[in-house]
Amino acid sequence: MSQINKDDIKQEVFDLYDDYAHNRLNRRDFVQRLSLYAVGGLTVPALMSFLMPDYQGNVQIKPDDPRLTTGYINYPSPKGGGTIKGLLSKPAEAKNKLGGVIVVHENRGLNPYIEDVGRRAALAGFISLAPDALTPLGGYPGNDDAGRALQSKRDKGEMEEDFIAAFNYLKNHKDCNGKVGVVGFCFGGGIANTMAVRVPDLAAAVPFYGAQPAVSDVPKINAPLMLHYASLDTRITEGWPAYEAALKENGKKYQAFIYQNVNHGFHNDTTPRYDKAAAELAWKRTIDFFGEQLK
Repeated sequence: MSQINKDDIKQEVFDLYDDYAHNRLNRRDFVQRLSLYAVGGLTVPALMSFLMPDYQGNVQIKPDDPRLTTGYINYPSPKGGGTIKGLLSKPAEAKNKLGGVIVVHENRGLNPYIEDVGRRAALAGFISLAPDALTPLGGYPGNDDAGRALQSKRDKGEMEEDFIAAFNYLKNHKDCNGKVGVVGFCFGGGIANTMAVRVPDLAAAVPFYGAQPAVSDVPKINAPLMLHYASLDTRITEGWPAYEAALKENGKKYQAFIYQNVNHGFHNDTTPRYDKAAAELAWKRTIDFFGEQLK
């Protein structure tokens, strides 16, 4: 079969994948509904294989990149999972203390894409920590389906504590200047918003397509925000107007961008939802924003 072209795939297929990736459809129902779109030369296995992440071909910064010092650490999370493993990365040549960036994964644990994002943040001049909220259940299991199943078993409140503990660990790290921001994707975008509410000394928060906090919690936000949304991601983006109204009403500092004709997950370069132009622009804006806020 010839190569599937993203432009030949109906938006409904991406919406189906979104439902599957967020546990609103089980695998059997996902496959069954996908079969409606297996027409012409397209087969269900070909569509499945096209939609699933490719972690082999899409690593931007390799784990052994000589420009970085990177490796796994464990940090205490007494109110969360006890001890949490995370990937800590920083520029190899760094002489001074650096701003810190917590990188929060999607709803499937610390997969290769999120580790790669952690290394990208380090390469941009920060010390980054990408925690794995699946640590208490054995860690990211090597594939996203199993990762999602594991993450759904963890208590959401305890996972929030794990990322707040990561903030405390990084803020007090000998190589950090004490200013720490957070960037998160999907589930992690929601955590970035939550941390903005719950961590008074958070220096910056960048949620990518993250669930918004309760409007009543907005007055507690101190950190400046940069929010990235996808226009086709109606499920998350429709919550933005009320959030924006509350941010304005409470005089909070924020910038928001809605990227047109892109899907939820557009920054994730391992799936066909990836949009190169939007992803690169959003990441450049994110790094520039961290550069301003974490000096």
